[in-house]
Amino acid sequence: MTTSASAASNPTAYRYTADLAGSIESTWQEKWEKEGTFYADNPVGNLAGPLADEEKFFLLDMFPFPSGKGLHVGHPLGYIATDVVARFTRMKGKNVLYTMGYDAFGLPAEQYAIQTGRHPRTTTEENIANIARQLSRLGLSHDKRRALATIDDEYVRWTQWIFLQIFNSWFDPEAPCRDGRSQGSARPISELREKLENGTVAVPDGRNWADLTDVEKNEIVDSFRLAYVSSAPVNWCPGLGTVLANEEVTAEGRSERGNFPVFKRNLRQWMMRITAYCERLTNDLDTIDWPDKVRSMQRNWIGRSEGAHVTFGVEGLRDGRDETVTVYTTRPDTLFGATFMVLAPEHPLLGGSAGGACDDAELLAVPESWPTGAREAWKGGFATPAEAVAAYRAKAASTSDAERVDEGRAKTGVFTGLWGVNPVNGKQVPIFVADYVLMGYGTGAIMAVPAHDDRDFDFAKEYDLDIIQTIGPADDPRGIDLTEAAYTGDGVAVDCSNDSITLDGMDKAAAKAAMIAWLEERGLGEGAVTYRLRDWLFSRQRYWGEPFPIVWDEDGGMHALPESMLPVLLPEVEDYSPQSLDPNDASSEPRPPLGRVRDWVEVELDLGDGPKKYFRETNTMPNWAGSCWYEMRYVDPSDTESMVDPANEEYWMGPRPEKGNTSGGADLYVGGVEHAVLHLLYSRFWHKVLFDLGVVSSVEPYHRLFNQGYVQAYAYTDSRGQYVPAEEVEGDEQAGFTWQGQPVNREYGKMGKSLKNIVTPDEMCDNYGADTLRVYEMSMGPLDVDRPWETRAAVGAQRFLQRLWRNVVDEETGDIVISEDAPDKATAKLVAQTIVGVEADYENMRLNTAIAKLIVLNNHLTGLKAAPREAIEALVLMTSPIAPHIAEELWSRLGHEHSLAREPFPQVTDPDLLKADEVTCVIQVAGKVRDKLQVDPEISAEELESMARQAPGVLRTLDGRGIRKVIVRAPKLVSIVPE
Repeated sequence: MTTSASAASNPTAYRYTADLAGSIESTWQEKWEKEGTFYADNPVGNLAGPLADEEKFFLLDMFPFPSGKGLHVGHPLGYIATDVVARFTRMKGKNVLYTMGYDAFGLPAEQYAIQTGRHPRTTTEENIANIARQLSRLGLSHDKRRALATIDDEYVRWTQWIFLQIFNSWFDPEAPCRDGRSQGSARPISELREKLENGTVAVPDGRNWADLTDVEKNEIVDSFRLAYVSSAPVNWCPGLGTVLANEEVTAEGRSERGNFPVFKRNLRQWMMRITAYCERLTNDLDTIDWPDKVRSMQRNWIGRSEGAHVTFGVEGLRDGRDETVTVYTTRPDTLFGATFMVLAPEHPLLGGSAGGACDDAELLAVPESWPTGAREAWKGGFATPAEAVAAYRAKAASTSDAERVDEGRAKTGVFTGLWGVNPVNGKQVPIFVADYVLMGYGTGAIMAVPAHDDRDFDFAKEYDLDIIQTIGPADDPRGIDLTEAAYTGDGVAVDCSNDSITLDGMDKAAAKAAMIAWLEERGLGEGAVTYRLRDWLFSRQRYWGEPFPIVWDEDGGMHALPESMLPVLLPEVEDYSPQSLDPNDASSEPRPPLGRVRDWVEVELDLGDGPKKYFRETNTMPNWAGSCWYEMRYVDPSDTESMVDPANEEYWMGPRPEKGNTSGGADLYVGGVEHAVLHLLYSRFWHKVLFDLGVVSSVEPYHRLFNQGYVQAYAYTDSRGQYVPAEEVEGDEQAGFTWQGQPVNREYGKMGKSLKNIVTPDEMCDNYGADTLRVYEMSMGPLDVDRPWETRAAVGAQRFLQRLWRNVVDEETGDIVISEDAPDKATAKLVAQTIVGVEADYENMRLNTAIAKLIVLNNHLTGLKAAPREAIEALVLMTSPIAPHIAEELWSRLGHEHSLAREPFPQVTDPDLLKADEVTCVIQVAGKVRDKLQVDPEISAEELESMARQAPGVLRTLDGRGIRKVIVRAPKLVSIVPE
């Protein structure tokens, strides 16, 4: 190339410094964007193109929330890794869909807007622009035509459209699923009406469908919908002015965001019937390529268990009526050992339905006085059962679910004055109320077998309750001591018999089956499969979220808006915060900000029967809504006629049985394990509903999942335990560390603003260049493990790139310094071995070991007088997924006119180059090693035997003796048996 006068006068003009790297990087980023280098083609529509004739690869990241703080270097870890995969996969000839979006609704944006007094859309769009700039600077090969944000009007339209599909559906347990494997499927609500009319589906309360009024019929239909309104116990947070999901509440019963108190309240909320899909959500985990840890977390969250519902009679009710309580137990074989029962504080038998304290003890149907047989330990110091239960319920109302189920927390309770009747032996067992039982799980009632459950044992000891053995070790059934601890091991049944059944001597499985059959024969219970998962709380009392496409008429009737009225957009308001509430006022009511916008709430619409007055729903959707389906909109982001064109969806997400993918979905999804349950579970649920309704061809949204580790960094705390800015700390390990002259303690923690240990990618790009940052982050260790950040260690990555640069470019003249000669044999063999090794590493996301192999080859070429073109071009191509900017620049300087983005990945054309030059052959005589030979790996057995017979160590050992037998395992072993 020609050297300019200015370059000639500047001897450092061609040195690969941060400044030169920055110039190269910005130039290539502009060129890629201008030329659409990373565009992916669809089969049909306005993004259609010839690349759709190739094999596809759909790759995505868990998209970020656009925080005002922007990205720190921990965030791009997964993004850089997926970019490496995307670039490598394009080089393998595939059509790669790879883009980015922004999860932009939700509490963080609204809280920030409230603090600053600026509209959440304004701040959110500014944050999106900043993060998009940061991501572009990293050289991520996104198809930017497909970028989206959940707050985009068109995206909101289709989110609301999906909600309507769910709202207008019900789960028919008798309908076969389209996948051919499952029973039960979402079906249009119109089919439900037909089944109710012809009696195929019974009216839940037993009434005759034909006798119902239109209003009553609509109420029945609404109760079946997959999206429905329910008055349910929820986590009410006055400090945030909204309800929270259980997962957004800490173990201390406070909000994860803001640390405000959270209270149990019974409120009207939108719910999603995700529980209808428990079985499919569990079973289909076997069809996807996810980490075992994540699949286990989902299975545990769904909580499938097999057992029985058992009916206990209840005696002692104040009004004398007959009553029963149903419990669910996974161990019906231990029924003979049930010595007490426990009800949740919210149980209807105790006079209340949910949540708060019982203000009037007269509402309770418990006896007026303690019954005969009530022990003092059971009464809790109260004069009557009614007082005891009312007081206990009041206390439980201020305790979070997380606290109530905390295994380390002491289990407390009080006797209700009621007795249960054990169905297997007719014995009375006291019924307690205790807050460790939740109404939302199972039936809100349990039977307790203290002899064989640690929690029940501790409770029984505390409250002077009977402990009766029903299990013992098979070799010595009665040889256990129950005075100090429960026996929780397996064994055989002991003392488990009545006049019509005996379980004695049976193992657990046989005893469970026998007991369930006995209960079912007598109408005392039935076998059952239950799930821990509860229906999804799907509404928030906030401004910054998707409005529901639902209106209410003046009689309280619910109406879905027609698709032609979508999207329903948020009104522009001056005050988008909820009305100020006392954070500690558990009795306060939600006051959604939208409720104040009367000209938006009250609207006249014609929904088919003339103009009428309606009222819009004032709750908004949670931010989970937008993140449930963004991968599908990536496929067809500009389609105005459908959420996604079926042809495009099938191409990118349809099943590929020939590839071992029977359920479909994106080929690779990369993100943090912190989303292992909620986001992934909610996405799978929405996707399955859309699959049932024929909207998508894939059963699952994400075929393969990969969880990257965290980037950790040193953080520093002062004498108060408060974190101080890490960049302002001085000192070292020998002298100690100080901040503003005061000693501080050093610790490791996940990089983040709370620990004040953030390093931004902008800083790294300024000081080293984006390619150095990329190489450093990918070389720090295996992608799926946490790794410590050390800015100074990035110098090693920079040196690798500087050596690569010098192997091509003269730093003083800018001339190309490569050799056009063929590489010597040693170099050719190392190149071939590197190609095979790096290709395998890229395919398996072993990016750190790929870099190590590239460094070895680069160092070898540095030691040559001049790097051969054949070798250096292979190295540049192999390096390009990791460090694309410098690779593009070197590829161009090597005389290539076009981007290397779709150049084929190097291949080894001469298999002999992969053969080892020599291998070590061990020579044994009478089983002992007597010599070793360096031989050709392709040596014949005959030649190897001849060489072994003449080996000095063999001749010395035989010392003239003859040879009876020779065993040859070419090329690595010869075993000689002497006479």
